[in-house]
Amino acid sequence: MAVLASLLLCGLMCVSVKVEAMTQTVGDQLRPHAIAFTGPLNCNKWDCNCTFTRQRGCCCAANDMYELENETFMRMKYLWHQIEELAGHVEHCTAAKKIAFKATINPDIAVMIPGTTDHCFGPFNSNVPIPYGIVALNHGNGYNPSLGIFTAPRGGVYVFSFTVYSSVSDGQRLYHKVQLMKDGDLVSGVWENNREDSEDSATQRVILEMEAGCQVYLELVSGRKLCSSLELNIFTGYMLYPLYNSD
Repeated sequence: MAVLASLLLCGLMCVSVKVEAMTQTVGDQLRPHAIAFTGPLNCNKWDCNCTFTRQRGCCCAANDMYELENETFMRMKYLWHQIEELAGHVEHCTAAKKIAFKATINPDIAVMIPGTTDHCFGPFNSNVPIPYGIVALNHGNGYNPSLGIFTAPRGGVYVFSFTVYSSVSDGQRLYHKVQLMKDGDLVSGVWENNREDSEDSATQRVILEMEAGCQVYLELVSGRKLCSSLELNIFTGYMLYPLYNSD
């Protein structure tokens, strides 16, 4: 049985070698005829001539690939333009939202009230804008520390907050009134008028819709005063979101 199996295996190997040799012989015979063929090659857009004459490094779909490459390039160029445009919109919106400020009163503006030991800002004969001269933040450069006035760089909805603090010596009158103004109109305010407290503070927060150029400031009402630790008086604001139809 072993001998029979060996003979059968050898026979199969011989047949395989013969088939391979025959295939190579047929291929070698067809190749010269294919190269020598001069008639038309019905291949549509395929470069069959290239296939027969320059087999190595030849792509039959070269024309299709060139068209695909050109189309892909044009699409990439269009998408890049769209991305740049979108980036510009994002930068514009982001830059527009970078509007915020924070300022406090400089204690050096206080003067001593005659007959007391209190250093105060005021009283005055008329309403006076409060100059919050120490600026900790001023993104967008909308706040003017010399005047204490914030001018909206662009239209939007803004949030403003202010804290009023005053302290007087024993027996003196705690007497202040500070109000938030928008373009000369009263928005809100805080006040104190008593001899029971030696110090007091209050905070207000408002949301206002403003157009570009609108101004907001805090003013001390005539006859009133802010005394001691004036740096605890704080004025802040920021844009919550822009009004896109305001530009």
